[in-house]
Amino acid sequence: MPHRHEAWWAQARRDFEAAQHSFDAGSYEWCAYQAQQAAEKALKALLRFHGREMRGHILPGLLETIRSFLAVPPELLVAAQELDQHYFRSRYPDSLPSGFPAEAYDEALAAECLGHAESILDFVEQNIS
Repeated sequence: MPHRHEAWWAQARRDFEAAQHSFDAGSYEWCAYQAQQAAEKALKALLRFHGREMRGHILPGLLETIRSFLAVPPELLVAAQELDQHYFRSRYPDSLPSGFPAEAYDEALAAECLGHAESILDFVEQNIS
């Protein structure tokens, strides 16, 4: 039985909370990854709310599908593109030219990821009520 949108939305909010905790702890690479995950699960919640389901992790692709039935602000597509960079990069050393993810992430980049995720979650919240 497919998960209802409520479960996806609850997990999206939980992932966002985890991203905030990682930020506060200085685990900036994990903050970025969790922010991407929060946005992904929020968008999947929105899709399910509207009777659609998609697999995959590409946020701009999820938003493109959502654009077929809702107006999506252009800045959300930018936020999605930015967050997508952190799906692999934040976790795997071989996705970076040198070093490892914890060296590549700083407070400013993590804060940017949190902001992008928050924008996407706000959009979803406005459209699943």
